[in-house]
Amino acid sequence: MQTVSELNRRFGVAGVAAVVEGNSGLPKVVVTSQVATGEIYLHGGHVTAWAPAGARQVLFCSPNSLFMDGKAIRGGIPVCYPWFADKSDNPAAPVHGLVRTRAWKLESVEPLGDAIAITTSIASGTDTRQWWPFDYRLACRATFGRELRVELTAANTGDLAYAIEEALHAYFLVGDVETLAVTGLDATRYIDKVDRFTEKLQAGDLHLSAETDRVYLDTKSDVEIVDSAWNRRISIRKHNSRDTVVWNPWAEKSVGMADLGAGQWKNFVCVETANVGASAVQLAPGSSHTMAVEFQVS
Repeated sequence: MQTVSELNRRFGVAGVAAVVEGNSGLPKVVVTSQVATGEIYLHGGHVTAWAPAGARQVLFCSPNSLFMDGKAIRGGIPVCYPWFADKSDNPAAPVHGLVRTRAWKLESVEPLGDAIAITTSIASGTDTRQWWPFDYRLACRATFGRELRVELTAANTGDLAYAIEEALHAYFLVGDVETLAVTGLDATRYIDKVDRFTEKLQAGDLHLSAETDRVYLDTKSDVEIVDSAWNRRISIRKHNSRDTVVWNPWAEKSVGMADLGAGQWKNFVCVETANVGASAVQLAPGSSHTMAVEFQVS
């Protein structure tokens, strides 16, 4: 393992991007360009911040989040792979897959005009095969600019075909979750995980008023978070993703989440780019698949 100073000497871009020690000494890349600020931790390949220049922070990260080996960061954009939520055939397996709680490798820090693209990667190993017997390589490329683009590329590096679930589990910072609207999902079927996984149909814009955990199916149009409390809109444009997950634990459940805490639920909503359940992606040996999403603020 290279030290933070060694990583910075190799990958740092003077005045724009630096590898530094983050919370609990975990290495992260910090971007401070003329058009945006942001950061990505090597722990989990996890984007934890992004804001266009002069704008309020866009991503929510819990002040009570645990930054430690074996624990996922609460907030930002966790990467869920190769399954989503509980593993269907083994509830003892790690929730949301194998990569949120492991150290990723920093592959590159690349200036692209006035933006900065940072690529991290992770691969299967002896520590993953107890939960999942297949070989894989996963790369996350986050481009920090006036918009944030995150690309997740999954490659099958083994000899056996398999199916994967995947999600970019984005937490958005909002003024008040009870006054926002999520647009672009009207007339879309969804699975309501709070109501016994019942399939329902969305009517109009989505307004949250209680615990919400929904998988919207076959979503193709752009989605927008209309945050009236802070007078801004966050647009979400995705590629090679069939599902959109919307989640907020609400007051009662969040109290019992030590890495979230009472009251934090008021200031975020998760709108997640995903392929889960029936939308799982089939990967033949030697093949790869890229899912991407772009965020803009107005």
